Amino acid sequence: MDYTIESYNALVERLLALSVAYYDNDAPLVSDFEYDRMNNELKAMEAAHPDWIRPDSPTQHVGGHVSEAFAPVAHEVPLESLQDVFSFEEVAGFVERMDASLDASHDYVAEPKIDGLSVAVEYRNGIFYRGATRGNGEVGEDVTENLRTIRSLPKTIQNAPERLIVRGEVYMSHETFRTINARRELEGQPLLANPRNAAAGSLRQQDPAICAQRMLDVIFFNIQLAEGAAYREHYETLEAMAAMGFPVVAHTLCRTPSECTAAIDAIGEGREGYPFDIDGAVIKLNDLSQRQTLGSTAKYPRWAVAYKYPPEKKPSRVLDIVIQVGRTGVLTPKAVIEPIRLAGTTVTNATLHNQDFIEKLGVNVGDTVLVQKAGEIIPEVLEVVKKDSEGSFRFPAVCPACGAPVVRDEDGAAIRCTGAECPAQRLRTIVHFASKDAMDIDGLGPAVVEALDRAGLIKTPAELYYLEPQSVAAVERMGKKSAENLIANLEQSKDRGLARLLCAFGIRQVGAKAAKVLARHFATLDELMAATEEQLTAIDDVGAVTARSLTDWFASEQSQDLIRRLREAGVSFESREEIADDRFAGKTFVLTGALERFTRAQAEEIIERFGGKASGSVSKKTSYVLAGANPGSKLTKAEALGVPIITEADFVELIKD
Repeated sequence: MDYTIESYNALVERLLALSVAYYDNDAPLVSDFEYDRMNNELKAMEAAHPDWIRPDSPTQHVGGHVSEAFAPVAHEVPLESLQDVFSFEEVAGFVERMDASLDASHDYVAEPKIDGLSVAVEYRNGIFYRGATRGNGEVGEDVTENLRTIRSLPKTIQNAPERLIVRGEVYMSHETFRTINARRELEGQPLLANPRNAAAGSLRQQDPAICAQRMLDVIFFNIQLAEGAAYREHYETLEAMAAMGFPVVAHTLCRTPSECTAAIDAIGEGREGYPFDIDGAVIKLNDLSQRQTLGSTAKYPRWAVAYKYPPEKKPSRVLDIVIQVGRTGVLTPKAVIEPIRLAGTTVTNATLHNQDFIEKLGVNVGDTVLVQKAGEIIPEVLEVVKKDSEGSFRFPAVCPACGAPVVRDEDGAAIRCTGAECPAQRLRTIVHFASKDAMDIDGLGPAVVEALDRAGLIKTPAELYYLEPQSVAAVERMGKKSAENLIANLEQSKDRGLARLLCAFGIRQVGAKAAKVLARHFATLDELMAATEEQLTAIDDVGAVTARSLTDWFASEQSQDLIRRLREAGVSFESREEIADDRFAGKTFVLTGALERFTRAQAEEIIERFGGKASGSVSKKTSYVLAGANPGSKLTKAEALGVPIITEADFVELIKD
């Protein structure tokens, strides 16, 4: 193939950017398979034109950099990466090279390649001493305190060498990943993308307490250094680590090329049984002295290869398309397909992402589609390979869970249910209703909401105010005192006022700030419900989209039922937002730097109480920039635009009676 120096440089830059996203930001931009494909293309270019090779080429070093947020740790024994192969022919080629390079007989060990974050862990006199990430292979990041939070990491080991360094892989189990994402969905937080990046991001948290909450695990696959101990074979070291109490990767002894390929097949077929993601199988020379003889290239050991499982693709017929409603109200389409075997699992469902994706493919019930599952990702429909239907599947106009109208996000492809009492969303709705910015009900976090739901005590936020102490006390992990406290906190929350109640409703486009704006213009919820779209859009900071969202929500039968039940329970619908006067009416403030007399939240509250608006960015329309100590770039921009800059002392003068 003809290559150009321009295409070579472009590919190097692309791969460097992808490496930063994967290793440093824990946010991959392409699949592992696509990255490997590009990396192999780069190797082919460099083999054809060795004079082009750049020192910063990804082929010349291990991916990943060392973050300045952690102390550096120099690895006594480098943490090398492995040469990837993608076919059994390449595996056979590796075995042939071993045969040609070694006179003595030799065998191999096959292991699953865990898709996690590689670490080196050191023990001194049997006690955990220090742990570091792989980093660039030569220098890693000291993550000792975060590793201490991992329960499966032995903190002491028996019959250990005086000094021991072992290499392992930190991972987040599939069960933990699902549990954390379910909780994050309830709390309205962004979902973790995948277990590998969740593990990497968690281990590199500055606060060990956050790392502990992620419930990570670790599994080991190599002894890097063992002072005072002698091992002849890799298989022996794995058995020794297991005897010391380490969780050790599954391992199979292979004596022939056919046994190596059989082990690879077995690992691939059994991947469903692993608690972690795998992205391949590793074949390693077993004899440690032979490894020493062969050594390494600039980047890889010569005595091992990693077989990467290609994404499997198979055709199947679409039997049905069902719409699922998530806890945040998003409607997600799923294709029910004729069963096929992919990546070690039987697949009967595949994601269709959203309406735009369906229309792009032109897929409908009855069509034959190509389905892919790479590693442990969710199966997805790739394309239509045989069209046996008319047109494309269309989303329903109403929620399949509750019958409320559905709307499309203004800034995305998501289609959402608008029902205030949708059963599919009830946990998320109730958790949000009780949250800090909303009704601020102490003691009513996600775990308690889930427990009350399991007990059948609540289906909507309004039912919180009808709970009885004896029923709550009988709920798992509650008891009499906790029940009494919760009932008391619910009673107190009834008087939070209109702004918090509006925020608690979870109306699209109406967050805490918008709720305060509305509560300053309407004395009661009834006045707000009677307002027209024209009256709403006449208010500063209330646009047409927000106005339509409000009127549609109040017109819904589910919303009206929720409001009726809250009214009967004695929840206040009156505004608590006081306007001292309108001296800041029409004025916008931007805060930068640290204030001495006020927190930022307090200063913004004062500005809003005098009829003004607090913004996060400077523009020509900004009235004042309030600058505290160590102001940032906002001050520079204000100076460039000629925006008036005031000190904290100036601000105090402005708010004096």
